[in-house]
Amino acid sequence: MELTEAIYGRRSTRAFSQQPVTRSLLERLIDSAIQAPSARNKQPWEFVIIQNIPLLDQISESSKAHVRGTEKNSLALHTHDTLSDPDFHIFYHAPVLIVISAEQGDLAVENAALAAENLMLVAHANALGTCWIGLAQDWLGTADGRRAIGVSGELLPVAPIIVGHPAGDVPPVPRNPARLRWID
Repeated sequence: MELTEAIYGRRSTRAFSQQPVTRSLLERLIDSAIQAPSARNKQPWEFVIIQNIPLLDQISESSKAHVRGTEKNSLALHTHDTLSDPDFHIFYHAPVLIVISAEQGDLAVENAALAAENLMLVAHANALGTCWIGLAQDWLGTADGRRAIGVSGELLPVAPIIVGHPAGDVPPVPRNPARLRWID
């Protein structure tokens, strides 16, 4: 697959088959992620690959409760009914969650986001679906969240990305035209 095709074809996937993702394919995704640029070339990443379904279920429930309990959280108000639904799984029952963390401090979020985009593009090129699950981010950054996935205090969990084989086609999402300002 050509790079442009991967960029234009990648979509956020929210329906997965239960077909497992091989370890070698997951390692290829991580190897692609670490090819991303990073501030001062520190390469400050750590990747936690979770395939343990009971742990994924626990993180889903804890994240939902955390978002519901966050005062004045517009996301929590907007999604309260969904987050209160016991059948709603924030990871959409994907078989894999990869949490990308980066050393706290200068540009941690940016560094992790660059690695995440590489990972998601290569996943798409290998017929896998991905979705960055923002609902899990805040809870994973708590002491309980860090303990659950074994992330030390020096790292900031930034990008929880689900990975799996899509259960069907993911339709394209219309894009707004770019807002451009040329300064000559």
